[in-house]
Parts: sequence; structure tokens; C-alpha cells
Amino acid sequence: MTQQVALITGGAKGIGRGIALDLAARQWKVAICYRTSETDAQKTFQEIGNHGGQGLTIRCDVSDPAASKALVSQVENEWGRIDVLINGAGPYHRVNLFDETIDGWNEMFDGNLHPIFYLAQAVAPGMKARKAGHIINFSMANADQMEAQPDVTAHYIAKAGVLILTRTLAKLLAPYGITVNAVSPGFIDSGSAPPQELAAMTKRIPAGYIGAVDDTVAAVRFLLSEEARYVNGANIQISGAWGI
Repeated sequence: MTQQVALITGGAKGIGRGIALDLAARQWKVAICYRTSETDAQKTFQEIGNHGGQGLTIRCDVSDPAASKALVSQVENEWGRIDVLINGAGPYHRVNLFDETIDGWNEMFDGNLHPIFYLAQAVAPGMKARKAGHIINFSMANADQMEAQPDVTAHYIAKAGVLILTRTLAKLLAPYGITVNAVSPGFIDSGSAPPQELAAMTKRIPAGYIGAVDDTVAAVRFLLSEEARYVNGANIQISGAWGI
């Protein structure tokens, strides 16, 4: 049986790292893409091997369409295929809309939304030829609510756009046996936020606690399983009922 291949953007740490190690434990080949986190990427690469998988680390700025296309080509040239694309990369900053800069505004779309388009276009031909594949995009738990967001406006709009793009890709690729779904975390202890900040958010979460990386990994594992073969265009919220 051909060994499965996954490409994970933002795979050096946090949720992306958790997904990479989960796949490695099932002897997948896992390529992780990073932009600045080289030390974390090397640690994750070593852990992939320790978990029984085969790893590949690639520095790439996926906000660059040419670089995204080259990233896919590099993985396909190395391993012959990409069975799963996990779009986990995405910058975030908090600033009032009227204090936002043009560069800051564009960064949220260039980092969170546009790479999904670039990478999906690049991986689709191979997946269509094999009539199999999975794409999982990361949004955020309340992105489908279309709420006013004065301090994270561009980021929120980009994440709402991820859901529309996910559904569009699902409709276009379903005839080829490919599933495209979104995972939308709420407050997850992934190492990206200070513990005190997460603790302060607990009272806003109906479940009463902060989620773990493993909660998100479990959702991804399901979406990649045969049990989820008819799940396409869905958005799974991992939030303890926050943001709904």
C-alpha cells in the first residue's frame, strides 16, 4: 500500500505540530511548511521520525503564489504525491480598525485566505488524477456568525472567507472523490497565547474549560478517516460551544 503523504502549512508548532505527529504515528510521510519558526520546525521534524513517520521541512512564505506552487511541486517531486493538504498557517494581530495599516490589513488576507486558494489550485490536479484526497482549512469558531469585530476586522473577514472558499472547493472537487472541510477552533491551549489570557477566557466558554490541541487533532483525524467519506463542505467547531 502506498504510504500516505500530507502537507501541513504552519506545521512547526501548535495545532499543526499536533496533526503532524498524529499522522506520523500512523506512518505517514509528513511535510511541514514554516516561514520563521525554523527551530520549532527542526524539533517537529525529529519528533515525526521518533513517532514512526517520515518528515520533510520546507521554509516557504505561502502568501506568495509562486512560492506556494513551488512548495507543492517540491513535495510531489520528493514523494510523488500529496494525499492531504492541511492549511494551518495564518497570522493574527489585534488592532482597532481605524488604527490598522494598509500593510496590516493586507497581511491578514495574504496569510489566512489567499494561500488556501493558491495551494488548492496546486494540489488539485494530482488529487483529481488519483480521484482521492483531502483538504482541511482552518477558520475560527465564530467566523460563521458574521459579527462586528472592531479589533480583529481583517482577520475575521479572512476567516469567514475561508468558510466560503471551503464550500466552493468542496462542490468543485467532490465529483473527483476529494473532500474539503473546515475546522474552526475556539480557545485552544496551543502555546500561542499566554496562560493567564486563556484562563481569563474560561468564563466565556459554556463548557467551562480551554480546549487542548488533541481536541482539534481528533477532529482532523475523523475528517481524514473512511468514516467521514461523505462529510464534504462541513465546518467543525472545536470551541466548547463558544462562538455559536
